[in-house]
Amino acid sequence: MKIFAFAASSSKQSINKQLVTYASTFLAGVDIEIADLNDYDLPLFSEDKEKELGHPEKAQHFLDKIKSSDGLLISFAEHNGTYSVAYKNLFDWCSRINPKVFQNKPMVLLASSPGARGGSSVLKTAVDSAPYFSGSVVGSASVPRFYENFDANTLSIKDKNINAQVKQAVEGLLN
Repeated sequence: MKIFAFAASSSKQSINKQLVTYASTFLAGVDIEIADLNDYDLPLFSEDKEKELGHPEKAQHFLDKIKSSDGLLISFAEHNGTYSVAYKNLFDWCSRINPKVFQNKPMVLLASSPGARGGSSVLKTAVDSAPYFSGSVVGSASVPRFYENFDANTLSIKDKNINAQVKQAVEGLLN
């Protein structure tokens, strides 16, 4: 089994990259590639740019990674209640190449933020919209108050209940 994982953030210190990396440890024995969205930096999408540039290679490469995987593990950063610009831009380019961006793959969607809601707004948006882009959400969870609930030294979730929720969500990829 091969899982394509990434944080929907361009921050080099992304808490969501820490979360997706930790969450992947629940998939022992699985081939996991954790991508960095910075490797898929693209010009700001517009119809004019699309006419000028066509479909960028990096967007096609990202879609190829999804296609060659058996499932997706994504952790969303929340910027003002929605997706980060880095993720939304890459997603928009990809959707112009293949409107079925997620290609019928099972997906686990996570989110975290420093606040009490743990990225729940962006997580709800992602869960609700995934089926429109041929994604099959098999689990989701958020980690509120990231800096209180995540131990940066051991790279693990401190709160047993939150940890159990993340583990249960991620294990949905094994079914």
